[in-house]
Amino acid sequence: MRSAKSTMYKKINELRINLGLASGLILWLAGPLLAQDNSPYSRYGIGDLVPSTNISTRSMGGISAGYTDALSVNFNNPASFSSFQAWKEKKSKKLSSGRVVLDMAVNIDNRTLRDPQKEQRFTASNALFSYVQVGVPLRKNWGMSFGIRPISRISYKIDRYERLFDPVTGANIDTSVTQFEGDGGSYLGSIGTGLALFSKDRKGIEEKLSIGISAGYLFGRKNYMTRRSFLNDTISYYQAKFQNTTNFGNLSLQAGLQYQLPLNKKLLLTLGAFGQLGQTLRARQDQVRETFYFDQSQGQLRLDSISDLRNIAGQLELPATYTVGFTLQKFAVPNKEGGWLFGIDYSAQPWSEYRFYGKPDSLRDKWELRLGAQISPVPQRSYFTNVSYRFGFFVGPDYVNLGRTLPQLGASMGFGLPVGISRQAPNQVTFVNLSLEYVRRGNNNSVLQENLFRLSLGFSLSDIWFIKRQYD
Repeated sequence: MRSAKSTMYKKINELRINLGLASGLILWLAGPLLAQDNSPYSRYGIGDLVPSTNISTRSMGGISAGYTDALSVNFNNPASFSSFQAWKEKKSKKLSSGRVVLDMAVNIDNRTLRDPQKEQRFTASNALFSYVQVGVPLRKNWGMSFGIRPISRISYKIDRYERLFDPVTGANIDTSVTQFEGDGGSYLGSIGTGLALFSKDRKGIEEKLSIGISAGYLFGRKNYMTRRSFLNDTISYYQAKFQNTTNFGNLSLQAGLQYQLPLNKKLLLTLGAFGQLGQTLRARQDQVRETFYFDQSQGQLRLDSISDLRNIAGQLELPATYTVGFTLQKFAVPNKEGGWLFGIDYSAQPWSEYRFYGKPDSLRDKWELRLGAQISPVPQRSYFTNVSYRFGFFVGPDYVNLGRTLPQLGASMGFGLPVGISRQAPNQVTFVNLSLEYVRRGNNNSVLQENLFRLSLGFSLSDIWFIKRQYD
């Protein structure tokens, strides 16, 4: 006889091994590139908004409102958690087995900045952690998910050289060097649940109305620093530094719903929506104004503190956000018919309502339209007939406002690559999801035009848990 506890321990060990292998690959990819990113637009608001969807939907333009998948975690819409696979014994309401999903990913970005007026270019690469999410079925039509993911990223370093002149005589005085530098970002750790309020088999496909709610803690840091020095052949000047470091965080709440409506035995229409109300984050800020000098052996050393204020209380006010959309899906039939999926999302965020310690920033209201599709060939023995082929497109203005609209558009494509089933673990299902995105921010009328190529690598690992085994 094998106890339920020993079976659970075995599953946890298998999951730990898979997590370790995938995490090791992620760290190996991310390690050499971590410190090379430079995005001046991340100076504004809470920084660059990182992709907010999983790899499967990211390669379809980022559609997520009406998307459900039992083998990955759609953490945008918590109503989708009700679709995690679960089975129960006959004449029993208790869960007898279910498919638990571990979904994680990493991004590799290549960013090129171009000055439209001077045709100067700067290129930087970076690897970033994307997300780790776990999906667990609690019973049929009821599931939960938990994990952590980044929301935004701050990373820039800019040097400005200036010649200073006497305003009266026009004579040259000195040359100054000003360095602007920032780092930080924000993360969201969350846990949520999705429940089907209504479920009925109709036309061979399940009709279902689901709602979901997700709660978490949104936290982060903004560290902005300005250093200024003067270059002179005869007079030595001390360097000045101005630094503001802000840590913030508070609880976050998101809700969503999905309605799955079978149109016939092969077509399923899913309507979806999710969003959250505006939220206020508690913040603490340190402000330092000082002169310093640089020592080769000890680094930067303070000479005199002009002002040193610590633990200044304040708030960050973030706007509400909402997304609505749908997907239309045709299911594939092995050896007979291929399948496809098409979806559209629309999202909006009034970032003009953003406040940092009571002050607005150079932000504007943001909207985005996303379109995506997935094609599945007729499933046969050939490996490539079992691959999912995805592509998408999105368009909408960026939320940074520097006197004019900053247009943004992007295109994506990707693949869902199944991994062979092992005889030692016949219930495990593993997918490697790849996504390639191109994003252009700005144009020839912008201060800077930014072109971004992003390669995203995701792992979706799942296994059936809670199986009652009677014999070895």
